[in-house]
Amino acid sequence: MIGTTTRPTESHSAELRPPRIAVLIPCFNEEASVADVVRGFRSALPGALIYVFDNDSSDATPAVASNAGAIVRKERLRGKGNVVRRMFADIDADIYVMADGDATYEPTCSARMIGLLLDERLDMVVGARIAADDAVYRRGHQFGNRLLTVAVARLFGKRFTDILSGYRVFSRRFVKSFPALSGGFETETELTIHALELRLPVAEVPTPYKMRPAGSESKLQTFADGLKILRLIAILYKNERPFRFFSALSIIIGAVAIGEGTPLVVTFIETGLVPRLPTAILATGLIMLAGLSFVTGLILDTVTRGRREIRRLAYLSIRAPGAGNED
Repeated sequence: MIGTTTRPTESHSAELRPPRIAVLIPCFNEEASVADVVRGFRSALPGALIYVFDNDSSDATPAVASNAGAIVRKERLRGKGNVVRRMFADIDADIYVMADGDATYEPTCSARMIGLLLDERLDMVVGARIAADDAVYRRGHQFGNRLLTVAVARLFGKRFTDILSGYRVFSRRFVKSFPALSGGFETETELTIHALELRLPVAEVPTPYKMRPAGSESKLQTFADGLKILRLIAILYKNERPFRFFSALSIIIGAVAIGEGTPLVVTFIETGLVPRLPTAILATGLIMLAGLSFVTGLILDTVTRGRREIRRLAYLSIRAPGAGNED
């Protein structure tokens, strides 16, 4: 009846509640900095729950984090990717803020990142690191980051300038649809490629990048971890773009086969003889292998499309950030 006042149902009231925010801080031997990180996010996001996931530290990181007011959880399987997988699986929230426990990121930027995510209904906002000088962000790390960012941009699309940033804000539907398969520092690359492949709404905002406090040491090994990230990019390219990958492989193998076999064909036409039988067998085998690689790419492309559709449906099954606050 027009003009009748009705009480909101319990489900509608739940939809109008403020979003639940969880701050996720993966840590390994960060007793020198984790308290400052926890206090910084408690001040920047008073209503958020602060979780510190200790990755089997050998120092007092768990006790320091707990004394600072964080909820401490443990993941004994070492590697940042393993911690991210555990955090995403165990924590239930509407918005997730992830930052490293080394006090290099500015907690006050998180409110702006969350506001952007809600206002534009994004699924990931990345804090692109802006360092004051080279002492804060080592040249080797800067070069490696640029190299890997360019590689990802060429292979999967250019939407980010800092794919290795550990400061990110996620929607619930991103977190709960992310497979989290990597085990180490490759996890940021996996997060980025997941967003690019599903064409999710994302953004990047500049954030200050600060010097580590005294007593805190970087766990990143520039060359070893860089090679792992390159390997992951290659594997994900094969998995996500199999037709392109195997077609390129087919062209390379086919070119070698033609290079080896053409002189034999010319000689056979002129003399009717095949002077180098082993080379002829090799060229024939390579041509067959090139054809097999091309067909493999076609088949796997169909399989990959089906997998991508399943991931997309899993993603769409979760409400968009901010959607519950509309009538």
